[in-house]
Amino acid sequence: MTTSQGEQGSGGAGAEQTAADGGAQRPEARLERAVRAAEQALIEFEIAVDTFRIEVENFSRLHEQRLGPVYARLEELDARILEAKAARSGDPEDRRLADDARSRLQPIPGVEELLSGWMDGNGLFPEAAAMLTDQPVRPPERVRPSEEARKLYRDLARQAHPDLAQEEAERRRREEFITRVNAAYARGSEAELRELTAEWAAGPKLKEQAPSADEELYARLEWLAQRKELLTLVAKELEEGAIGSMLRLAPDDPDRLLEEIAEQLRAEVAEREAELAALAALES
Repeated sequence: MTTSQGEQGSGGAGAEQTAADGGAQRPEARLERAVRAAEQALIEFEIAVDTFRIEVENFSRLHEQRLGPVYARLEELDARILEAKAARSGDPEDRRLADDARSRLQPIPGVEELLSGWMDGNGLFPEAAAMLTDQPVRPPERVRPSEEARKLYRDLARQAHPDLAQEEAERRRREEFITRVNAAYARGSEAELRELTAEWAAGPKLKEQAPSADEELYARLEWLAQRKELLTLVAKELEEGAIGSMLRLAPDDPDRLLEEIAEQLRAEVAEREAELAALAALES
């Protein structure tokens, strides 16, 4: 038998075997594989979006803790400058601008909680004032999950994702569990994430997915596409938001970025203080 004949013979046998194997498969098997692949891709995408969302929330908290007092000082100086200018000019428009600026600084309910303990109705707390004058202060709480915490979180999110549930009761159980996982990750707690990993491993196992009708599979694909579209919008909002945009400038060293912004703000505070001093000198 020549090489060509051997290849043909081998190919023919392989083709017959493939045909036999293919004939044994259910017609919807290929569609089921596509659905499973789409589900896994969506889960990975959702994990990435949730990870970035938590990083944005944590960075937002650090941004407020670190720079909130400086922003507050700038707003106070701007109001005082406008008030000084209004008193000097007597112009009704200058007075209106000054009153508007002052009204934006009026105490609001819950301001202490909103500003994470930096300010209350009477003004800046001592620690906040100390920060403005470069005196030693208690550093703000930093919550940035470690690489190990990130790995634990992603593994748990993949295993316990609600979209893997086939029954409503199982979906609810997974949603409640993932809520706890997200909270532990937001706190950057490796210990909690390890405990949750052990808890999940000891819990009920996922039931095998039963064969689905073509209509159900197509409906599932349509839902997955809609879910992906929604997550894409969420990711875009996070990335284009003020905090997300800042975080993307220095994803590996956000502390350095905060320090650079703080330096710029301190320079602006110095400029405003000099301007206010000059206005006060004119009055005297």
